[in-house]
Parts: sequence; C-alpha cells; structure tokens
Amino acid sequence: MNAPPLPDDVNEVVARALAEDIGHGDITAALVGAGERARAQVRIEESAVLCGTAWFDEVFRQLDSSIAVQWRCEDGDSIDGPANVCELSGPARALLSGERTALNFLHTLSGTATSAHRYVQAVRGTSARILDTRKTLPGLRSAQKYAVRCGGADNHRSGLFDAVLIKENHIAALGGVAAAVELAARSATGVPVFVEVEDLGQLGDALGTEADRVLLDNLSLDDLREAVRIRDAHEGRRVQLEASGGIDLDSVRAVAETGVDCVSVGALTRNVQSIAFSMRFV
Repeated sequence: MNAPPLPDDVNEVVARALAEDIGHGDITAALVGAGERARAQVRIEESAVLCGTAWFDEVFRQLDSSIAVQWRCEDGDSIDGPANVCELSGPARALLSGERTALNFLHTLSGTATSAHRYVQAVRGTSARILDTRKTLPGLRSAQKYAVRCGGADNHRSGLFDAVLIKENHIAALGGVAAAVELAARSATGVPVFVEVEDLGQLGDALGTEADRVLLDNLSLDDLREAVRIRDAHEGRRVQLEASGGIDLDSVRAVAETGVDCVSVGALTRNVQSIAFSMRFV
C-alpha cells in the first residue's frame, strides 16, 4: 500500500527517545574502535504489517548521517515473517547506539498497525469504519495514529483541540445533551461536534441537535440495532453513529453488522502487542 503522510514531529520524537536512552553517552559502544565500520540486517520474526521506518531511519540520521539504510519494504506492507526487512552500513559505534531505540519504534508502531489491520479485516464486507481513540502511549500519539492508518483503519480526533466530544461529565455540567450540543455548535465553529450517549433516550435528544456524530457508549447489540433504526427513521439530516466501549476482536464483527457507521477501539493504541524484530551485524 502507499503509506499515509508522515506526522511532522518525527525528528522531535526521535530526539527525545535518543536522549532518554543514550543520556551523556553510550559507554558500552565506546569500547569499539572509533574507526570501525559494520553492516547489519534487521529481521522481522513474525508476520505483521510493517510500520515505523521513518522513525528508524531518523534514529541513525541523528546519530551519524553517513549510515546507509536500505529497506526491502515500506510502511503498510504486510510481511510474511520471518524475513529480512532492511540492511544498514556505517560506523559500528553509531549502529550499536541506535539499535534499541530504532527497534523500539518498529516494535511498537508495527504492533499498532498490525492490530488495526486485524480489526479492519474482521469487519470486512460491512459498511463500518474502524477508528482509533486518544488512548495512546504518551509522547507517541501522532506516531501511533499514523500506524493506525498504515493498518487500514481511520483516525478519530487527534486531541482536545480539533473536535468537540461531549461526554457524560460535560452533559452533567452543561444541563443535558441538547443544551451541551447547542452551546458547542455556537462556540466551537469550524470543528465537528460529537456527543456520547449512554442510552436510547439520550440518542433521541441528540438526534434533534446539530451534532455531527453520536457515540453509542457500551450499548448492547440489540440497542445498537435499535439506535440505527431510530436514526434512519429520524427526519432531517443523517447523523453518523459510532459504537464504542469494550469492543475487541471477538465482538467487533457483530457490532459492525448492527449498521453503525463507525466502531472506535481503544485497544488499537492502548493494548499494543509489539512485533518481534532483531538487528544483527553480518
């Protein structure tokens, strides 16, 4: 597949990760002669969706720009492991210093992309889109959301700044669903307005507002089907319905088949099962 556009903070994220790992210097790599050069291969040990090559490359670019990295595949590619995915050559010290940080990005982001791909495959043939959430690893939100797209799923809002999402505590503080959405529609122009409801009564309230999407939080399958029926029977513009709350690979297909437009899954970025990569000198 063609990889999606990269986030604009790759350099910054990599710099933080290197500072965290190397600190005032790699005292083990310093045992190797300064003039020593080496070649290395990176191998994936299992089948997965590859993601994180830009972060991997940036690690070695920041350590020593003379290091050459040649990839055999690109972000978003499904790889049948075990397989070699790239070769590196350059100063041995820099290769040693960057190994763990670079592999950490591949482990984590390929894990996220692979998870997203599995959810997308699970709902294939339905009209539902798989979305991520804000339940991301601190400092890696933009990277994980990129990985979600590499896996074929879509992004929810990036943060608290690019969409209104009215949840139960907002509703309580603002006097109800309709009042909260009305205030948001007046105040937060230019961004979508989403509202989360916990029962079909609140759904009825939301459908009479200017909300762009209604999140159906922890509703049963029967209630999700009824919510779709109520929405489809409602006169006026068609509001998107999003199912959320406790959805996993075992349940996502049944949720998608209720007719909702989107299914948001926090596990995509929160419960990351890393993918096994190794880097060896050759």
